Amino acid sequence: MIKTPILISSGEPAGIGPELCGLLAEGAFPSDFDRPIVFVGDLHLLNARCAAIDLTPNWKEIEILEQIQTLGFYVMHVPLYVPCATGQINSKNGRYVLDILDYCVDECMEDRAAALVTAPIQKSAISPIWRGFQGHTEYLADRCNVDQVVMMLAGGGLKVALATTHLPLTEVSQAITKGGLTRTLEILLESLKANWGLPKPRVLVTGLNPHAGESGTMGREEVDTITPVIEHFQSQGEAVTGPYPADTLFQPKYLKNADAVLAMFHDQGLPVLKFASFGEGVNITLGLPIIRTSVDHGTALDLAGTRNMNSGSLNEALRCALQMANNKEQSDNKSTMQPPTTSRQQP
Repeated sequence: MIKTPILISSGEPAGIGPELCGLLAEGAFPSDFDRPIVFVGDLHLLNARCAAIDLTPNWKEIEILEQIQTLGFYVMHVPLYVPCATGQINSKNGRYVLDILDYCVDECMEDRAAALVTAPIQKSAISPIWRGFQGHTEYLADRCNVDQVVMMLAGGGLKVALATTHLPLTEVSQAITKGGLTRTLEILLESLKANWGLPKPRVLVTGLNPHAGESGTMGREEVDTITPVIEHFQSQGEAVTGPYPADTLFQPKYLKNADAVLAMFHDQGLPVLKFASFGEGVNITLGLPIIRTSVDHGTALDLAGTRNMNSGSLNEALRCALQMANNKEQSDNKSTMQPPTTSRQQP
């Protein structure tokens, strides 16, 4: 029986998403892929953009996922609202981008698809129709009715999760609370166990201040908030350690004994990871009821309509989604095979 497919949203139609999809689907279906791959977007746009740069993607159109009978590349047609000019944003197609995401979320939530991989979108194309639109992560969290998610990037042998994401530095300290940090670590540990098959994940936690606060002389966040949260997880038997100074943590001698790093803010953890893997990194949203991975770059409007692009990040995002989906399937199967536990009533 064919496994449920991985969905790839084609993203902003004026950007490089359509070409990246075509590059990924050109040639034979990879022998190590064990799930069908379905690109979601306007079929006519995808075909036209690929033809313009002499790409011949090996995909077939389907109308419903249940039509898939064999491994291969497929396209689920979602129509544009207005014609799209390559490299030119048109907010009238902002709803088209959200239609794609809505379709993918629904299919994943109903277990008809195993994961969602997202090509880049353009916030400025959507904000006129969705006031305050912040991006994929926030939209998917709202669509899935989830209060808190965790952003993690993987690449170059690293996994770096963030306690806070797109905040001004002046707001970071107040955003790091015991409750929020505890929930972030819960989500991170749960995902490492379910989606990466790690029974006891090893997580290194950075401090917020220089030198991890030097016992409170450079700030109290480590003493008052971060360390108590770490000690809570250690009391539960979890392999969470820290807080470590961020300027010395990212060394092989420390990272070789870790499965992930939790950094306190965006530009504390991601510069190191992006230096190690830019163009082949993967952005992963943890805490959703669905698996979602994404590229580590933007829409690159100036490159749309050319072959001057690299599909490495989309390819890595797809492979990561495949691995996560298969690990989750194995984890779910193990849990359903366990005998039910019975509670003994007190006399």
